[in-house]
Amino acid sequence: MAVNKRAAKLVAIGVIVAGTLVVAESRKEYHFAVGPRAGVSVMNPYGSISVRPSLNNTVVVNAILHSDRVEVDNNQNGNRVDIQSHLLAGADADSGRVDYEVLVPADASVTLHSSTGSLRAEKLHGDVSLEGPGAEVNVRDISDAHVHVKTMNGAVNLDNIQNGHVEVDSLSGEVTLTGVNGPLVQVVSTSGRINYIGDFGNSGEYRLTSHSGDIEATIPEGTSADVSARSVRGEVHDDIPLQPKTHNIFPLDKGRAFAGTVGRVAVSSTVVLRSFSGKIHLRKRSEKQ
Repeated sequence: MAVNKRAAKLVAIGVIVAGTLVVAESRKEYHFAVGPRAGVSVMNPYGSISVRPSLNNTVVVNAILHSDRVEVDNNQNGNRVDIQSHLLAGADADSGRVDYEVLVPADASVTLHSSTGSLRAEKLHGDVSLEGPGAEVNVRDISDAHVHVKTMNGAVNLDNIQNGHVEVDSLSGEVTLTGVNGPLVQVVSTSGRINYIGDFGNSGEYRLTSHSGDIEATIPEGTSADVSARSVRGEVHDDIPLQPKTHNIFPLDKGRAFAGTVGRVAVSSTVVLRSFSGKIHLRKRSEKQ
């Protein structure tokens, strides 16, 4: 009998830590039938959100709740699905965390928001909007869509975005674009570094701006672009011979600015690189890259 009482006491101690009830994580799954070009929104104060295409016209939401202090509110209104983490009394960043894995039709428009968790979207061709103050953002294999990203200090990685209308707004996080092209590609950062690796597409407009962060653009052979770069107080470096332009909108101070064209001007994109105090470097991609 004494042994049984001792065992019961140990179980109680294992369940209650510092007066707090420890509750194991739970899983929820939701299914929604939608039509073409559906809208899907996921709002999550704490936790990650990952979105990829489903096999049919169904939205599937898999949610991992890390305690009983958070619930999942879900609502469908016609062709729109809204998912939101609902924090209960006493919830914090740990107990209020929910991690979402969401499957949507590839043509759906998706809006994701998380304050702390990572945000990921891949293999879609509907518009994608991702926002989170400290969220790490990863977007890949998106085509023919608008991609809007807004973050404060989270790293942003965009990979293989084809024919996209891309806008990234970051405070201090590093932004890396690999194989990103389209009619408009724009990155605005206060102090974060901006890396562009690609060929600037065909007849698009590319604007990379950082107040104090460095900007590096790495392009391959065969790139056609009309390039201008300027840093008011930082340095600029150009490893690729540019054909000079007849007229420039600012003085080409050596080490502070350059402008010119590469490749076939008739099919070139317009590229504008700007920084106030950061360094700007335009370089050629090596065979190993």
